[in-house]
Amino acid sequence: MWRSSIPKLLVIPMIIALGACSEEQETAPPIRPVLSSIMELTNLPTPSFAGTVAPKTETPLGFRVGGLMVARDVNTGDVVTKGELLASLEPTALELAVRSAQAELANAQAQLANARSTEERARATFQSGTATKSSLESSVQATQTAQSAVVQAQTALDKSNEDLSYAQLLATFDGIVTATSVEVGQVVSAGESVLTVAMPGERDAVVDIPEGELIPAMGDAYSILLQINPSITSMGVVREVAPTADAATRTRRVKIALQSPPDAFRIGTTITAIRQARDIKKLFLPASAILNQDGKTLVWVVDEKQEIVRSQEVRLRDKTSAHPEVISGLEPGTRVVIAGVHSLKEGQKIKVEGGARS
Repeated sequence: MWRSSIPKLLVIPMIIALGACSEEQETAPPIRPVLSSIMELTNLPTPSFAGTVAPKTETPLGFRVGGLMVARDVNTGDVVTKGELLASLEPTALELAVRSAQAELANAQAQLANARSTEERARATFQSGTATKSSLESSVQATQTAQSAVVQAQTALDKSNEDLSYAQLLATFDGIVTATSVEVGQVVSAGESVLTVAMPGERDAVVDIPEGELIPAMGDAYSILLQINPSITSMGVVREVAPTADAATRTRRVKIALQSPPDAFRIGTTITAIRQARDIKKLFLPASAILNQDGKTLVWVVDEKQEIVRSQEVRLRDKTSAHPEVISGLEPGTRVVIAGVHSLKEGQKIKVEGGARS
């Protein structure tokens, strides 16, 4: 019968050593193959937006007094000149107010004449010694009161005449009627908009840009094309950007000042605005590369020399997008893991598979 020549005392340490090696092999994390991509700047397509030509200055006009509108002499699209009659109110009530003020003035003037006569008699009797000084002072005070009443009545008459003149709505500048909001027969209140007049000289291209798009900055250049005939163009620069998006449409209104536009750019014409900046580049991440952990937004960056991954915090714009824009935390040319990000650990050994560029 064969017997082993290995001493029993050597067998036990060998068994322990083999068991230790086996444990190390079990606890050592496996080298994970990962799919990664090198992040590079992306050229943004030249954005274009539909809009309309609008006047730079547009003023709503209304009566300074209330009343029944009995005439409107212009309609939308009419050209008006400064001082031209646009609309009229029923003047009867205002004319009656003028007559009443005239009567009040006549009465005040008669009271003043009577007070002056009384004062003259009081002075004569005082000088002759037949009247007291207090009676003279009373007559002088009565004259002053009557003079104040005349001034007040004259002011009221002036105000009534002014109100009567407001029964006619006149154009305050040369322009074009762009809207009418009141029809003949309606009762309007003081200050209520009746029609809108625009100055035809300076014009804007007005576009509404969705919130997700890159919002232009003041002074950005645009090419403006007529949709009815794209060969007719004009240049423009952004002069106004709405500070917040419209609650209903989630768009921001942008006004682009047209520079010496052709006559074909009439108010209300439909246009297309194309941004001139063609070298805008942004860094984007695929949504599959993003790891949200402990309130932080992370990506796994590949260290190709050590063949490990490490987490890197990033700031993104519009995290719900399939390819959110990177604001900070990641430089172009960095290789990141783009799949299986939830099963990696800090410093884990990896094997790069694929070398796709974003």
